[in-house]
Amino acid sequence: MAKESSWPERGAVAAPSGGTSAVWGECKGSGSKPYLAAVHLDGAGGTAYKCSCPSRKIPCKHVLALLALWTQDGVADREERPEWVAKWLSGRAARQERADSPAPADPKRAAATLRRREEAVGAGIDELGLWLRDQVDAGLAEAPKHGYDHWNRMAKRLVDAKAGGAASLVSRLPSEARGNGWPERLLERLSLLHLLVSGYRAGDALDERVRGAVRSRLGITVKAEEVLAGGERVRDTWRVLGWRDAPALEADMRVRRLWLRGTGTGRVALSLAFARAGQTPATPFRVGTDVDAEFAFYPDGHRVVPVGDGTTGDAPPPEGGTVAEALDAFAAALAEDPWRDTWPVVLDRAAPAHDDRWYLTDADGAALPLATAEPWRLLAVTGGHPSTVAAEWTPGTGLTPIAVWDRNGKAVSL
Repeated sequence: MAKESSWPERGAVAAPSGGTSAVWGECKGSGSKPYLAAVHLDGAGGTAYKCSCPSRKIPCKHVLALLALWTQDGVADREERPEWVAKWLSGRAARQERADSPAPADPKRAAATLRRREEAVGAGIDELGLWLRDQVDAGLAEAPKHGYDHWNRMAKRLVDAKAGGAASLVSRLPSEARGNGWPERLLERLSLLHLLVSGYRAGDALDERVRGAVRSRLGITVKAEEVLAGGERVRDTWRVLGWRDAPALEADMRVRRLWLRGTGTGRVALSLAFARAGQTPATPFRVGTDVDAEFAFYPDGHRVVPVGDGTTGDAPPPEGGTVAEALDAFAAALAEDPWRDTWPVVLDRAAPAHDDRWYLTDADGAALPLATAEPWRLLAVTGGHPSTVAAEWTPGTGLTPIAVWDRNGKAVSL
């Protein structure tokens, strides 16, 4: 489809600041009416796609063909555009304007809503504390025999109490009560839930970051607007380490975790992007680049919201370390957030090795196991030679490489 004869009508909309704002086209189909496809490239909410075909895939094959034709200089700028294109772009602009200018909030109503939320969460946490005590008092020997209802009742109660994060932690307990070594794993998970209950009850007595981590793990969300208004702001040149997709708490959502590290401050920053199942989360920054920008940090001290647009440029490989230094950094992160199960690490001169499973070794000979059983892409890029590797470390599972820099210093996303 990416040929000019398939698109008798097509055009590009120039952006005021230069470049292309949108591309559109009418693709010949099997029916009498063409498929109407368009892409908004520089929208405030990220790239958006539109097509009149019945495909459930987003973007569909018509949109992809239009983009391919555009990259081949097959779509020229046109001042005139069809009514359907103008209506779609103006509608997106109007929605963004409404989002940028929300109605003024009622302080009393907002305070009452927050108070009701805290009361609901507090009641749910009290009930969780009693339930955890009951599990330990009854002993763990019968835990593998419990059906899912035993665990789901507590999880549903926490959902009702608006503590979705804690509900997710409870819903994972049945999988821990299986397999070899289940008593230790289950007791550890119950202990972490007990620590979460104690942390919430401690309230303002906690360190600010620890308190932010507690509330985040419980599922008490903070809006991006609130972070921009009152969050800690740090300006630095941020080196992009890599990203990884994973399921979100909601069953039909996916989250993309993108990790960055400040070259001046050494601060780790986490940018999250969400998308519906079947769609691709946005990637605001490219692996192998530096981002000169200011970030506003969420209360947990790691997740960030960009403050305005930053400038990007190609960057050398990030500074790596040894396995011991990576584990020390993870231990420091656990001191602020004991419930954290992933952390970015960068290993210098790391090489794959295989014994009973695959490992990543450093120059000192220390090694960490890889989470994947077949790291063929990593092996293909490095040829087995020592390289700079960025990965997510998950205790009990292992390292998941997310980016590697080849011998020419080029970054390859894994």
